[in-house]
Amino acid sequence: MRGYAGIRMDYSSRLDQALQDLHDEGRYRTFIDIERRQGDFPKATWHAPDGSHREITVWCGNDYLGMAQNPRVLAAMHGAIDAAGAGSGGTRNISGTTVYHKALEAELADLHQKEAALVFTSAYIANDATLSVLPKLFPGLVILSDELNHASMIEGIRHGKCEKHIFRHNDMTHLRALLEAVAPGRPILIAFESIYSMDGDFGRMAEICDLAEEFGALTYVDEVHAVGMYGPRGGGVSERDKLAHRIDLINGTLAKAYGVMGGYVAASAKMVDAIRSYAAGFIFTTSLPPAVAAAAAESIRVLKQDDTLRVQQQTNAGILKMRLRALGLPIMDYGSHIVPVHVGNPVKCKLLSDMLLDQHGIYVQPINFPTVPRGTERLRFTPSPVHTPELMDALVKAMDDLWQQCELNRAEMSA
Repeated sequence: MRGYAGIRMDYSSRLDQALQDLHDEGRYRTFIDIERRQGDFPKATWHAPDGSHREITVWCGNDYLGMAQNPRVLAAMHGAIDAAGAGSGGTRNISGTTVYHKALEAELADLHQKEAALVFTSAYIANDATLSVLPKLFPGLVILSDELNHASMIEGIRHGKCEKHIFRHNDMTHLRALLEAVAPGRPILIAFESIYSMDGDFGRMAEICDLAEEFGALTYVDEVHAVGMYGPRGGGVSERDKLAHRIDLINGTLAKAYGVMGGYVAASAKMVDAIRSYAAGFIFTTSLPPAVAAAAAESIRVLKQDDTLRVQQQTNAGILKMRLRALGLPIMDYGSHIVPVHVGNPVKCKLLSDMLLDQHGIYVQPINFPTVPRGTERLRFTPSPVHTPELMDALVKAMDDLWQQCELNRAEMSA
């Protein structure tokens, strides 16, 4: 038997090298230790590495509407904790389905005007589990996926091990060509997003629906960054544009505009039943705690009834874009609620983020590869209804000062 003495792998050195590679490229991710303050959002306490505690303003959170501190949401969560305790006690199939989960799924089905909805522990898992199981439900399935789809969609499609083709972002001519190349009679699914969160642009939902109907394809849309934010009741872009009835499967999250945690798909009752019965990511995962389900359901009810927060958020996003653009900063503006500022250099992007935090108490996380392509590094601001004019003044002044310090160009970037 061959011996291995003297040729053992140096695992520790390999890890050192892998981590150093990230540092060298300027894309090593640093987690900022913050403590959100209920009732005082977007203020938070930063627990700095030197042991000090400083007040900061969060400008990059996904709690788009501040619903994580909404009194009705908190009351619903407290009530469910008092009634049912902390955890669910099991998977949905084994003791983990409660009245809170059923009520949440009913709210979601109503939100999207679908027959049913299915809740997962996150939207990532919902995408992965659903897209990976669809090829089993429709043998021979061909999936056509937008090239900028989220990592969770890419993973789900990959795990499904079916034939797949990537169409250029929002390129309907390319999508049509791919559809025409599929043999007649084969099942087809077109997967795309309603809002692509890194650029803030919209998917071409109406045109995709038209092509899907022409070629007999199913439609799957990720509305993660749109639910709660668009439409008269917060049903997303599909509701705003009156297209929900033309979408076969809608994926969404409870962790962004709704301020809680979890993900879901909404579809026909038969489709949901099949996913529920076959998707491993649903079957073998402990269900959401009842308190989380109760809070999410209440958040959905609140935002169905009143669009004041949505309107104010859009107003604040528009004002911030206008003010940063007036400074000559390269804003990417597609009309959504997301405010990306193009930096284009990973080291300077991280430096700018660090200086905003250290010098101005402003927290915005740098967005680098692999989240976005190399050379497109950016800061991504998410103004909320509770970011006051004074907080915006401070942000704009800081960006003006630091942009110059970092020797960055002020050439405007058009959408």
